[in-house]
Amino acid sequence: MTTTLTRVDTAPAAERKRRRRGVGGSLAVAPLLVFTALAFGLPALAMLDGAFTVKDPATGATSYRADNLTASLQGAYLTALLGSVKLSAVSAALGALLGLPLAQAVVTSRFRALREAVLTASGVLANFGGVPLAFAFVATLGNAGVLTRHLGLTDKGWDLYSFWGLVLVYLYFLIPLMVLTITPALDGLRSQWREAAQNNGATAVQYWRHVALPVLLPTLLGGFVLLFGSAFAAYATAAAMVGSSVPLVTLQIADALSGNVLVGQENVALALSLDMVLVAGLVMAVYLPLQRRSARWLA
Repeated sequence: MTTTLTRVDTAPAAERKRRRRGVGGSLAVAPLLVFTALAFGLPALAMLDGAFTVKDPATGATSYRADNLTASLQGAYLTALLGSVKLSAVSAALGALLGLPLAQAVVTSRFRALREAVLTASGVLANFGGVPLAFAFVATLGNAGVLTRHLGLTDKGWDLYSFWGLVLVYLYFLIPLMVLTITPALDGLRSQWREAAQNNGATAVQYWRHVALPVLLPTLLGGFVLLFGSAFAAYATAAAMVGSSVPLVTLQIADALSGNVLVGQENVALALSLDMVLVAGLVMAVYLPLQRRSARWLA
């Protein structure tokens, strides 16, 4: 009888303790939510307002219409948007294809120091971009770069300030990012799967084709999507290296905001930014389900 009463008395206390912990956790997250709302919510609202605001040049009156969005999907703006998508897709595909074997070599290496050095370097290089990266490549592979002059690359048709030159520069930080993304998934491949495949007479190629790659496919696609988003949002590297010679949406936004092409195109720039947000939203809509699916296999 005493034991029963004790359980009845302690149950509400335990429930109250769980509620207090829940309230405390919510209060702890509140500053982050407020910061997120201020740092991302207000700029997003301002972007939406500007993207749909059209100003009459004669009267100065403003109204809400979709003229800016229509303009952002025509002419040079559409060319720049498609150019960014093409550049991001090609760079992400090459980064994923080159990053996977490099990550596999790191995972299977017997030297722990090598693994830690590569992962540390990947963490640094994945965040190395902007003007310093552009200057490094210009000094090395530009028209008067060190390797360009010594190897005679100009006579062979090499041009750093082109689409493929920009792809090469982007791979400098996309491949390390892919290594960081795919390494945990490679660590999650169980040795029992390889042993079972070998016991059934499978070769290394058959193991990767029928076992490893199907398991890694969601993570590989997720890594591709992550690399696509990183390349799609890059601005400073392309601005410092190619300028307007390669049409990119980020460069078009900068030109519209600064009035380099036409004065009064600020709202078109906001509409282009909204286009980028929509593309990024589609990217994340693909990325998150892939990550959840890969986590089920590699948990």
